[in-house]
Amino acid sequence: MSDPPDVVVVCGLPGVGKSRVSRAVADRLDATLIRTDVVRKSLFEDPQYTTEETERTYAAVRERARETLADGGRAVLDGTYRSRPFRAAVAEMAADLGVDCEFVHVTCDEDVVRERIRQRTDTVSDATYENHLELKSEFDAFERPHVTVDNAGAWERTREQIVDAIPSV
Repeated sequence: MSDPPDVVVVCGLPGVGKSRVSRAVADRLDATLIRTDVVRKSLFEDPQYTTEETERTYAAVRERARETLADGGRAVLDGTYRSRPFRAAVAEMAADLGVDCEFVHVTCDEDVVRERIRQRTDTVSDATYENHLELKSEFDAFERPHVTVDNAGAWERTREQIVDAIPSV
């Protein structure tokens, strides 16, 4: 079995269950979880989700990850990472630091996503199902190796996919 990665980027569209998968990966790796939703709201009192805000948010996530890694920790980054440049920036940061970086793309059936978003109550995410559909049309295809986790079924099946994909510490 290979060594666990130092950085895991958990990405995908809103409502697919990235945050739950991210928490499970962070627990598995004893890693610091850094969520774009949380970072954005720490930077902007009333987020407007502009391109500038998004760029600043993802830069701040990378900086927090860099600090965690510099302190000898592992980091799990939770965000859509819908564009190649955002994914490339994390991979470049990891390469600069000489650490391993793994990408996990979380997917989910549309009907399940719609229902999950409808039932959300206590979440930091502002995403709606309409946001999901809009981002779906903008999500760049993966250009780098990654693991896909299908989070449409029972949590136990999702958890098995995480265990199969990410070596534990």
